[in-house]
Amino acid sequence: MQTDGQLDQCSVRAAAREQLIVDHIPLVRYLVGRTICHLPAHIDQQDLMSAAMIGLINAADRFDPSRGVLFKTFAEQHVRGTILDELRSYDVLSRSMRDKYKRLEKELRILEHRLGRNPTSEEIAAALEISLDEYFELLDDVHAFTFISLDDSWEDDDGHPLSLADVLCESEARSPQQQVIMKQLAEAIGQAIEALPEKERLAVTLYYSEDFNLKEIGETLGLTESRISQLISQAMVRLRGRLKLHKN
Repeated sequence: MQTDGQLDQCSVRAAAREQLIVDHIPLVRYLVGRTICHLPAHIDQQDLMSAAMIGLINAADRFDPSRGVLFKTFAEQHVRGTILDELRSYDVLSRSMRDKYKRLEKELRILEHRLGRNPTSEEIAAALEISLDEYFELLDDVHAFTFISLDDSWEDDDGHPLSLADVLCESEARSPQQQVIMKQLAEAIGQAIEALPEKERLAVTLYYSEDFNLKEIGETLGLTESRISQLISQAMVRLRGRLKLHKN
């Protein structure tokens, strides 16, 4: 039987948990908003928001402040994880899309090896035996997969997915193991980004490091939102291929 003191402590913990959840609902909205812009129109934002809230609640339940990690950092990883789990249940990761993506990634690696440099869009389209317009349509088709798959490529020591944003943005308080992983990833991703063609490098940097949206990046580079989306997709294919080599 619990004493009055124990009941008071339980009440304090419950109140603190509830406050953590309430205080970080804007973070959930932000992460869902950043994700939904990469997804097909039929994906319901409210469904994604509900899944993300489950991630936030789970984070509040599991959070241990004694580990020296800020709750915001801890919650971001859990929320991203539940968003990815939700997206896996949709057709945005269908076999057809995976097959298209794998073919594109394979052809891109072959071209890079053969040419000794980043192939142009025109060269990739020619290798795929499609027109440039058809290649841009392909980039649009696999955009959601390129966005999701890169975020799903890495995990921290607790098995939580790490996104490109986690690595490129300045980290807050993290565990020693996370700091080591982040340093390794930052070095690998930094080298891979530096090797991107100029416009792709700028688009990726502005999106992930400067928090620009597609419209703002388009205005900066003098390109349409659609073209920026295609540039980021192409950059993601290159980055994922190079990070795979790094992991191996």
